[in-house]
Amino acid sequence: MHALFDSLRSFIKPQSCVIDNPIYQLHYKWTVLILLAFSVMVTARQYFGDPIECMGPAGVPPKLLDTFCWVHTTYSVEGAWRKRVGLDVVYPGVENSNGVREGRVYHTYYQWVCFVLFFQALAFWAPRFIWKMAEGGLTRNLVLGLNSPLLNGESREASIRLLTEYFTANMHLHNGRFFTYAATETLNLLNVVLQMLMLDRFLGNQFSSYGTEVLKFTEWDEAVRFDPMIKIFPRMTKCDFYNFGASGSIERKDALCLLPINVLNEKIFIFLWFWLYLLAVLSALTLLYRALTIFIPALRVMALNSHCRLSNSRAIKQVLSKGSIGDWFMLDLLAKNMEASNFKELIVRLKEKFETDADAESLDLLKDKLNLLSEKLSFMEKR
Repeated sequence: MHALFDSLRSFIKPQSCVIDNPIYQLHYKWTVLILLAFSVMVTARQYFGDPIECMGPAGVPPKLLDTFCWVHTTYSVEGAWRKRVGLDVVYPGVENSNGVREGRVYHTYYQWVCFVLFFQALAFWAPRFIWKMAEGGLTRNLVLGLNSPLLNGESREASIRLLTEYFTANMHLHNGRFFTYAATETLNLLNVVLQMLMLDRFLGNQFSSYGTEVLKFTEWDEAVRFDPMIKIFPRMTKCDFYNFGASGSIERKDALCLLPINVLNEKIFIFLWFWLYLLAVLSALTLLYRALTIFIPALRVMALNSHCRLSNSRAIKQVLSKGSIGDWFMLDLLAKNMEASNFKELIVRLKEKFETDADAESLDLLKDKLNLLSEKLSFMEKR
């Protein structure tokens, strides 16, 4: 079992450079890991056995019957779900249909479960891929070794000076990255909603209410535990196998099939139901927070201060007042990656730099006014 999931260990390795938030990581890291693990599990016969085993009349090879029923799907009888097990039916949904096709519910999903889970994982990775390409490694390059508290004095001074010069020269030029990040956060929420709708369609419009039905425990016979999961994922179904008889006429063979794989499938999809709903709620709250940071500048100060409590909130406010929301976003990413004392020093340097530039601008403006006044006085004296 350890070897089965060994290739997925890279998903849980800590990141050397953080360019997102914990909710974002739930999408591309933990959800992708969960989906890939489930996809691997449903194909691991050495651990969970054959996915289907069918019992038919004599003369039909068991392996042939298993393969035929797996490829051509099995079915349940709609009118037999609520009948008494052991008296009226052998299992909920399993009774003699006498070749009548009306009222049958065919189960075709189990052939595609591993593929659906895999492509879901790709869909959850896509927004992260877009954001990573747009970010282009800028945050990692800007850290300049300041994520270490053991950086020597000269290197620390040079890195902070370079960062100060960078932000001074590139103020108001980071908005594109911020709005790309916000767009991929929106994609995360849309993807969750679309995945839930897709699973609902995949499971015959039963996934949307699957979790609530499990929690309510519908009324089933005591011979089968009170569990609505067995309606969506039946462990016993029927299969019609047609063959030529001794006289050359077509005979219908009625087969009874066990689906051990559904014991695993039902647990996978009940977990996904709760996980996706939780992820949708958290993603919606993240978008609400993102909207508030756009329209409430004071919230940006609080957010940046929460990531580096050593920094003075007044100094942070002064620095952010000189830049745009994109500049705040880049500083926030740096705060997540830099050592706290180094980030505090960066904020102090930026504050001093902006104050010096403001004083220089004021002095230049005063000189311009004095020159203009001097020119006017000279013109009046000549007249």
